[in-house]
Amino acid sequence: MDGGRTPGGKRKVMVVADPGRESVGALEWALYHAVLEHDEIILLHVEQANVRRSSALSAFLRRPPATASSRVSPHAAVSAADGKGDYEFLEVMRAKCKIVQPKVTVQVERVELETKDKAATILTYTKLFRVDLLVIGHRRSSSSFLGCKLSGGMSSKGADAAEFLIENSKCLCVGVQKKGQNAGYLLNTKTHKNFWLLA
Repeated sequence: MDGGRTPGGKRKVMVVADPGRESVGALEWALYHAVLEHDEIILLHVEQANVRRSSALSAFLRRPPATASSRVSPHAAVSAADGKGDYEFLEVMRAKCKIVQPKVTVQVERVELETKDKAATILTYTKLFRVDLLVIGHRRSSSSFLGCKLSGGMSSKGADAAEFLIENSKCLCVGVQKKGQNAGYLLNTKTHKNFWLLA
């Protein structure tokens, strides 16, 4: 899952950024298993009009910083993050990127929801930024990925956003579900379903 890397080239890796555990898990996988030092990370947050973002992620990330010799987890806090703004989680995620991958360029993009379809909006921006790898947190349901592929023309309104993007993105899209603190990740792409990666 190299996201179409060319020899010696750098990729644009887009991570869908939301104030939730799924997004944190997706970022963690990307930082430790996908992003290399010459890549560029784009944290994309799609805003829904008149909807207040939860501060759950700030509380979830608010842990004592790791020592310099230990591995830094995206679940650890970089700074005090307690309700100082709806978008503080984006700065926390940006800071984690710089700690884990200090040489990468990190870009944060906040965009408004288009046509009331979040997945379609994300798809538009993957094309606009010429993204090579799209990473999105995936909250799987019991009926998801049981061997049946979604229709290529299916609207994201009838499917989970991650599933829609996996099937319809022109670039490689990886749906990430973190399975507990040390249990690894369940990954899904258009060609690989339920691929288990140990932490």
